[in-house]
Amino acid sequence: MYPLVDTNIVSELMRRVPDPRVQRWAERQKDFHLSVISIEEIEFGLTWNPSPAKSAWFEAFMQRHGQILSITPEIARHAGRLRGRLTAEGISRTQADLLIAATACLHILPLVTRDTADFAGCGIDLINPFRS
Repeated sequence: MYPLVDTNIVSELMRRVPDPRVQRWAERQKDFHLSVISIEEIEFGLTWNPSPAKSAWFEAFMQRHGQILSITPEIARHAGRLRGRLTAEGISRTQADLLIAATACLHILPLVTRDTADFAGCGIDLINPFRS
C-alpha cells in the first residue's frame, strides 16, 4: 500500500529546494495517495499566491502519482465521529484534517505529515519525513 500524503508534504516537495529529508523519503516511494482535501488546499494556495512554475509542478505531480482519494459518505461519517469524540475530550481539530485522517483510517494507509500532533488520537499510523 502506498501512503497518503498530507498537504504540507506536497507543499514541501513543491518548493524550489525541498527539505533534503523529505526529498529523500519521497524518492524512496514508488507512489503516493492524495486526498481531494489536499487538492483543494493546494489549489487555494496556488490561486491566492499564483506561481506558474508551482502550478505546472502540481499538475505533473497529480499525473504521476497515485490515486486521488475522494470523500465518501463512510469517510464523512467517520470524520464526524472523530471530531465529535475529540471535541468532547476538549481537543479542537479542523474539519479538513479529520477528513484526511478518516480517509487514511478507512483505506488503512499511513499518513505522511509534518503535523503529527494534528492527527494524534485519530487511530492512524503517522510518518514524519522531516524527522528521518
